[in-house]
Amino acid sequence: MSKRLSANMEDYLEAISLACNEDGIARVTDVRDLLEVKTPSVTGALKILAEGGYLTHEPYKGVQLTPKGRLAAEDVKERHAVLSQFLKEVIGVSPKTANIDACKMEHTISRETLNKLHEFLKKSKAQEK
Repeated sequence: MSKRLSANMEDYLEAISLACNEDGIARVTDVRDLLEVKTPSVTGALKILAEGGYLTHEPYKGVQLTPKGRLAAEDVKERHAVLSQFLKEVIGVSPKTANIDACKMEHTISRETLNKLHEFLKKSKAQEK
């Protein structure tokens, strides 16, 4: 059984996914800028994620997510989207606060709760029609 990624490593995967160009390659500087961290922090995280099989990193060529990394990044982005949508649309949190809080919550929410939130949002949308 694989070890669960830390919230920090999940944030890196999400940022790499967002920073990827059309060829699926992200630049270290883009990841650094998205996360507002220093380059050595990015380099250290990339090493850990590469060792875990989440990405490949060729210095001066960029970072590319492996299938395992893409799956993990998409999972984080989905959790973020559901939480952010719930916070904004259901309880009326401002978009900025919803984004900040979703970032914090996405790492700790259970799959069961996330699925229930997603079902709730789908039912709410269906009732609006």
